[in-house]
Amino acid sequence: MEGRYCHLYPMEERFTPELHAANVEDDGRSWTYLPYGPFGSEHEYQQWVRRTCLNEDPLFHVIVDRASGRAAGVAAFMRIDQGSGSIEVGHVHFSPRLQRTRAATEAMYLMMRRAFERGYRRYEWKCDALNARSRAAARRLGFTFEGVFRQATIYKGRNRDTAWYSIIDRDWPAVDQALQLWLDPANFDHAGRQRVRLAALIDRSERGREMRGQE
Repeated sequence: MEGRYCHLYPMEERFTPELHAANVEDDGRSWTYLPYGPFGSEHEYQQWVRRTCLNEDPLFHVIVDRASGRAAGVAAFMRIDQGSGSIEVGHVHFSPRLQRTRAATEAMYLMMRRAFERGYRRYEWKCDALNARSRAAARRLGFTFEGVFRQATIYKGRNRDTAWYSIIDRDWPAVDQALQLWLDPANFDHAGRQRVRLAALIDRSERGREMRGQE
């Protein structure tokens, strides 16, 4: 998947050194709500990649920042149910090099677009209900909150209540338009500052969808 700011490639072991080098710039907090990590060495990370990331479900992708040409994060398609037309994005981990960048937003957009282009009708995002950053990211990207599954699982020795979000096929055209507008280079000034926030574009697209539904 190719974009203006990033490329996404199926996970291969050759990306391991770059990913580990990017990950060690983090202080460890980005792993808090994942059931694995942080990893103490490149070898340890490579072993995890071999065990977890080279399958068809979850289908891991490496996010390569176009500006640097280096791998800076991962995300996966998972719980892939072609019969029901449902697919989830998960295992999202952005290194500090990728966090809060246009490339990070575009990576999520490219994965959404691929799913709906392939005929899926439901695109899911789930996270620990305590993970405020993930929940804010889901809302910012246009996902609709659907509720919390209490005591859904246990990981790292603690309970997880899981917050569920989704975009469905009838939502997608408006979300697609908002994300394209935000990612357009014209939305950024000479210093790289956004002119219009994505949340405002999403809100505008949702109001437009509601108004069309009332006609």
